[in-house]
Amino acid sequence: MRALETLSRGDLIRLAEQQQALLTELVAARERDRAEIAALRMASERARAEIAELRAERETTRAAMAELQTANEQLRTRVLELEGELAKLKKGGPRGMPGLKPDEPVAQAEAKPRQRRERGVGRARSAPTRSVVHAAERCPDCGTELSGGSVKRTREVIELVPSPAEVVEHVVVERRCPWCRHRVVPTLDLGEQVVGQQRLGITLLALIVTLREAGRLPVAVIQWYLATVHQVQLSVGAIVAASHLVAERGAATVDQIREQVRAGPVVHADETGWRQNGQNGYFWTFSTPTERYFQYGGRDGAMVDQALGDAFAGVLVSDFYKAYDHVRTSKQRCWAHLLRDAHDLRKQHPKDAAVQAWADDLHRLYLDASAFVATASADPLARAAAAARFDARLLALAQPSLDDRTAPQHTLSKRIAHYLGELLTFVREPDVPPDNNAAERSLRHLVTSHKISGGSRSPDGTATKVALATLFGTWRAQGVNPYLACRQLLSPQV
Repeated sequence: MRALETLSRGDLIRLAEQQQALLTELVAARERDRAEIAALRMASERARAEIAELRAERETTRAAMAELQTANEQLRTRVLELEGELAKLKKGGPRGMPGLKPDEPVAQAEAKPRQRRERGVGRARSAPTRSVVHAAERCPDCGTELSGGSVKRTREVIELVPSPAEVVEHVVVERRCPWCRHRVVPTLDLGEQVVGQQRLGITLLALIVTLREAGRLPVAVIQWYLATVHQVQLSVGAIVAASHLVAERGAATVDQIREQVRAGPVVHADETGWRQNGQNGYFWTFSTPTERYFQYGGRDGAMVDQALGDAFAGVLVSDFYKAYDHVRTSKQRCWAHLLRDAHDLRKQHPKDAAVQAWADDLHRLYLDASAFVATASADPLARAAAAARFDARLLALAQPSLDDRTAPQHTLSKRIAHYLGELLTFVREPDVPPDNNAAERSLRHLVTSHKISGGSRSPDGTATKVALATLFGTWRAQGVNPYLACRQLLSPQV
């Protein structure tokens, strides 16, 4: 390279420009390197975050796989148990007979001599409505006329008298007074025989509705019965209208029953499905030992409030459905439901010793509480102290399974802990039962009716069913003859 002194001014300028361009390129290259380094750093941070997420997902996946493996082992065990039960069922009954249970071994009991009955034990005789005397008029040997005598024996024959319906035509005759020439038409008062302008009499109406509601007979069967036994031909509309009429006449009585239920010290509540015009709904029952009140609607807590009202202060007995949780009064949850679920849990895990012991302890606690109630006095302090002891035992039984989600009894333990203060009300209150069987019995006829009819077709039909269920359910609970009670409802003069 030539010395700078030998370069001309133009060469120096060109050399300086070259150096300046080179410097600019170096600066730009440095900026590019810095940008690439920053991008690499950001990519590195993202990679580190993704690695951390992947590690967390890996741990979660490992935990899920462990749970699935445990569940898989439980399912395999259950499949083997079910296969064994299926094999037993196949051996126990004829093939091709669905619903047929396997034969149970018959215990060969030793034949015991029949216990002798008390002298004179027999079927109770009814009060005779007619007596027919059978006596010989003459002696069969000598022909002498006979009289007097004593009763040798009696025989009872119960028979129905053919009873075709009586069709009464009431003819109203107009007459004229011969003195004042006034036309006289008698006032026709048939209030004891017929409702309003109805063609069917009160007795026939009561019979139709009793067969429909208490007997749970389909309309076609009622038509057949009336035509066959009483020679009465009625349309479907006439039979349906009879039910509507009784429900309308009993509206005030239904309101009285509702108020009596609200004033009851202990009320049982339950619900069951009912279809109206193909749409799902629910019948609710609220009952006391002598009243049954029903209503139809949804399946939320508003139905409970609508039935019980704001002033209800009694004890509400129910199952564990959450619609009853908000009621601000004493409650008793059904032990039959809890023990039934515990029994099902025991059957699902027959080889799990912990589950078997847990279910046994729960049943034993219930038996101990029931035994205390059977012999306890009415002292509220003693009952409260006993209930507190049983509450502590319940909590101690449920506590170990509350945090262990893998324990089969975890769900039932959570239920016990949640409703701890509502499981032993029957220990504190002398007149409170430990189960909700009364409500389930009051719903049984509706369940049967729903299986027969499939529900109702209109809101009017559902309202009629609600009213009739309330009336006939209350009469049934009170031990009243529903046919006579229905006649009394239609005509208070009867």
